[in-house]
Amino acid sequence: MIQVQNLSKTYRVSERQAGLTASIKSLFKPNYQEVEAVCDVSFTVDAGEMIALLGPNGAGKTTTLKMLAGLLYPTRGTARIAGYIPWERKPDYLKSISMVLGNKSQLLWDIPPLDSFRVIGEIYRVPAAEYRRNLDELIDLLDMAAVVTKPVRNLSLGERMKCELVAALLYRPKVLFLDEPTLGLDVSMQKRLRQFLAAYNRSSHVTIILTSHYMADVVELCSRVVLIHHGKLIYDGDLQALSRQLAPFKQIRLTLSSINGHLDNLPAGINVLEQEQNQLTLRVSQSESAAVTAHLLKTLPVVDLAVENPPIEAVIDQVYQGALI
Repeated sequence: MIQVQNLSKTYRVSERQAGLTASIKSLFKPNYQEVEAVCDVSFTVDAGEMIALLGPNGAGKTTTLKMLAGLLYPTRGTARIAGYIPWERKPDYLKSISMVLGNKSQLLWDIPPLDSFRVIGEIYRVPAAEYRRNLDELIDLLDMAAVVTKPVRNLSLGERMKCELVAALLYRPKVLFLDEPTLGLDVSMQKRLRQFLAAYNRSSHVTIILTSHYMADVVELCSRVVLIHHGKLIYDGDLQALSRQLAPFKQIRLTLSSINGHLDNLPAGINVLEQEQNQLTLRVSQSESAAVTAHLLKTLPVVDLAVENPPIEAVIDQVYQGALI
């Protein structure tokens, strides 16, 4: 569904020092700098697949999505989505994609969402029967029957994001770009939106590229991640494989009835990450986690024990800090 080959985007940015003198000089002799926002990014996405496009702020995620959506022309490279070149912006291509930006709205502020939905249905020439069927299905899936008749300005952030998703999916696009869709939402609303996206992806087989700084979005929705840093692709593959490669250890959370003298009985090779009263957080290599767990249960007064994978945030941070992949 999506084929990207050596996609690059370079901006020509003006710069000057502060002050009136520098401002006047820049009028006659402006100084420009070439900023490479995206550099030779290549990847493919199968139909119906949902992947995460990850990177720190300024890595080039949104620039990449905007090129794929046809909002920006690339400096070089090629891309085909559903058989179309995005920046040619052919009507049939625009009807096959949709984009949701967590910090922008496509709904008119002073009218109910239903009116905006009607306008979108007319723009994309959705037949009346299909429009009504799609709208009813989306409203039911998102449980928002009481929301769509209120002016948008009276809706909460979570309610507005639900409406944004309805507007984006009303004409059944083949490809959906989601840029920070859960930005600013509370934990409960984030979870409900993730559940909706997972269910909709299964039922409609829409292809989704998701960017998010919330790792819960990535872990629950995407098994595959594409990591970019400084505009360059540095990893494309399974999220759990990346975790095993960069963090080949387990965390053991341990609660003891008494901790006095028992720290001396810990096996060699264990690192104590945290200690708070009778609670310990230990780090042990994956290959030894089973044996160490059995030893702890046998030798210590264990009240509670949990074996966990390292937080995915820690793994991604290692990548951003320059860990080798």
